[in-house]
Formats: sequence, structure tokens, C-alpha cells
Amino acid sequence: MAVLALLGVLALVVGGCACVVWAERGGPRWVRGVATVTLAAGELLRRSEKNRRRGLNRTTDDGD
Repeated sequence: MAVLALLGVLALVVGGCACVVWAERGGPRWVRGVATVTLAAGELLRRSEKNRRRGLNRTTDDGD
């Protein structure tokens, strides 16, 4: 079951990346919408990773 979920996520990621490329080349409106959502999701993941790393740095730097 987990493999199917991972395959589904992989298909969404690949499809989103394809829409980003297609939108750059002037695709239809729905492709530009999917590309916008894909880029926004990527930005959210990037920011959450930065925040997570900052939180880890605070907990490991207790100061001796």
C-alpha cells in the first residue's frame, strides 16, 4: 500500500514538473495554473525545511 502511495506522489511530482516546463513554453491556462501550484508547493517545502533546520540548531546549541 505504501508503494502505491509513493508512486502516486511521484506521478504528481513528475506531472507538476512537466506542467512547469510546458507553461514556460506558453501552455494553456490550466497548465499555467498547475505550474503555479507546483512552484508554490516547492517554495513551501523549501521554507519549512529551512525553519526545521533552524529549530534543530536552537535545540543543539544549548550553550555550555
